[in-house]
Amino acid sequence: MRLTKMTILPLAAAAMLAFGGVAMAKTINLSGNFGTEGKDISVPSGLAEATLDTSTDMLKYSITFAGLTGPVLAAHFHGPAGAGESAKVLIPIPGPYVSGMTGSVKVTKAQEKILEAGKTYVNLHTKAGPGGEARAQMLVTK
Repeated sequence: MRLTKMTILPLAAAAMLAFGGVAMAKTINLSGNFGTEGKDISVPSGLAEATLDTSTDMLKYSITFAGLTGPVLAAHFHGPAGAGESAKVLIPIPGPYVSGMTGSVKVTKAQEKILEAGKTYVNLHTKAGPGGEARAQMLVTK
């Protein structure tokens, strides 16, 4: 079959219709301010920021904090959970746990959906607050 402009255009249109429903890769920005996890053992402050790249499935994060009772022993993204709700660890954050830490982790498509829905929080765990001393609810930003 000889391909001409008359045969290529309909084929291209059909391909666009067939694959038009495929999700496009995007970048999602999230952020949250640290506050108490409800135990009132300290007055934490700071910011957790993250960028999710759905084409590479990479979540890059930057976390600053202050006002905790002691060193951070563990940190995680938890979800799915709205503000004030608790959830299991969704994405572990590797140490060292110091204010100003940055890094990136590979995430699954299921984890991406929870992040996109704004249903995650970052929790900082200390000796005085082993269940979490500080929490930042991660909200999707523009």
